Amino acid sequence: MIVMKKGSVALIMIIVLSAGCSTGKMNAPDSYSIIPKPVEVVMLEGSFTIDKATELSVSPLTPETEKAAGFLAALLRRSTLFPLPLNERSGAGRNSITLLIDTAAGTGEDGYLLEVTPKKIVLRSPSASGLFHGVQTLRQLLPPQAETEGGLAGGVLPVVPACVIRDEPRFAYRGMHLDVSRHFFSVDEVKRYIDILALHKFNTFHWHLTDDQGWRLEIKKYPELTTTGSQRSETLTGHGGRSPFTYDGTPYGGYYTGEEAREIVRYAADRFITVIPEIEMPGHAVAALASYPWLSCTGNRLTVQTRWGVFDDVFCAGKDTVFAFLEDVLDEVMDIFPSEYIHIGGDECPKVRWENCRDCRKRMMEEGLSDENELQSWFITRIEGYLNSHGRKIIGWDEILEGGLAPEATVMSWRGITGGIEAAKMGHDVIMTPASHLYLDYYQCEPEGEPLAIGGYSPLEWVYSYEPMPDELTEEEQAYVLGLQGNVWTEYIPSMSHLEYMAFPRAFAIAETGWTPAMKKDFEDFLARFTCQRGRYDLMKINYFRGEYRNTRGRTK
Repeated sequence: MIVMKKGSVALIMIIVLSAGCSTGKMNAPDSYSIIPKPVEVVMLEGSFTIDKATELSVSPLTPETEKAAGFLAALLRRSTLFPLPLNERSGAGRNSITLLIDTAAGTGEDGYLLEVTPKKIVLRSPSASGLFHGVQTLRQLLPPQAETEGGLAGGVLPVVPACVIRDEPRFAYRGMHLDVSRHFFSVDEVKRYIDILALHKFNTFHWHLTDDQGWRLEIKKYPELTTTGSQRSETLTGHGGRSPFTYDGTPYGGYYTGEEAREIVRYAADRFITVIPEIEMPGHAVAALASYPWLSCTGNRLTVQTRWGVFDDVFCAGKDTVFAFLEDVLDEVMDIFPSEYIHIGGDECPKVRWENCRDCRKRMMEEGLSDENELQSWFITRIEGYLNSHGRKIIGWDEILEGGLAPEATVMSWRGITGGIEAAKMGHDVIMTPASHLYLDYYQCEPEGEPLAIGGYSPLEWVYSYEPMPDELTEEEQAYVLGLQGNVWTEYIPSMSHLEYMAFPRAFAIAETGWTPAMKKDFEDFLARFTCQRGRYDLMKINYFRGEYRNTRGRTK
């Protein structure tokens, strides 16, 4: 278990604020401490109490609306121990909770209108996903004990403060990433991560499945990818940027079968979260090359990397057999993942092997390419063409801009915001994810006493301050900014407890930036609402960071 530092100023502040959240006064402002903050909240007098006679219904009852209503029903049944059968109804009577698809709800497609009175609760949305987001708001309005079995069956009443909430997301893409290549997380741990994302209205889970240190997805046509590529002989114990390097001497591995990956995709879809897989190419490929040496330029026998970093051995861009392999892999990936997008990486690809490869030099001559950057662009464009022919699109890190951008590619801007601005000005969709603000493997307070991290400094206040819409873009160009994403790279994150410590509450700040209008964001208000929700997170046993949340270095944009 990762624990916070003792005696922090933040702890004192949280204790003071928590006292205000625990007064039990219904309809006090603290009763509406929702993350991310809704567009509009009108507080009303009174409250709605759920009892054995409460009717729960949804209209129309479809497979999609049943996901939203079923989630609420399961939550309430578990916490209240009431039967609460789910019915299909067109109207809402007294003592009822009704979910309605309503194109006249007055919100965007993914938004919702929630009306709570002492007599009934009505949740309306133009879409099933909007209903689900409204359910997460309703969930946060319930006492924290709603998160536990029987928690609302004893002395804590299942009450919801009266209100009218109109809400919709600012951005269409609200993502969180997880690297399972450096350290592996079980199916149940990935599901738990998805559950926490769903509570905060994320709609995309970017699953980084392959890298130099491990290939984590079963590909039936190429079994060595998992029998060899998912295993490494040992793992670095110190920092990857500082020698001498030391290792633990313990074999490490793990992978997801195709059926396990499908199970996670289904689980996420039930929470209206799309899973986007990442299959790295042309760089970060040593685990694949160790499995099948003929994929490299040299053909030399390699081993799965045991330390972190960027390595010279990459997929050979000159061999047609490499593209046949990648197309076979992508065929199986597309069969597992129904997402519109497939992430193909494209970052940190050294060109040294290509520079000395006869096959790559021949390819450049045949294609009229002037340098290795153009060869990488050609590589990405060829893969994009294959995925486009199957009705899919690619996302790549901003290095795919080098040498020319593939025609339909979406760019994830991680080396700052420049790549995102450039891509948007070219008419390409962009997801903003600058390492400076949205990499959650960075230290979130002063490093002394903290577990080893990659470096950097991104406290909660700094993460919250990020604005995804660059001033440099015109109104027309801003339309290409789809949203933002937080990234969790796991070189120095070996366990689920540590993952939660690094990701939360910083991911909650990212959720608010992706959902809430910029003019309504306020860090002090966010911190107060987070403090009030801590009881819920504690009952969910989330190992969130409890240290200093403020930007003590006075870091500015």
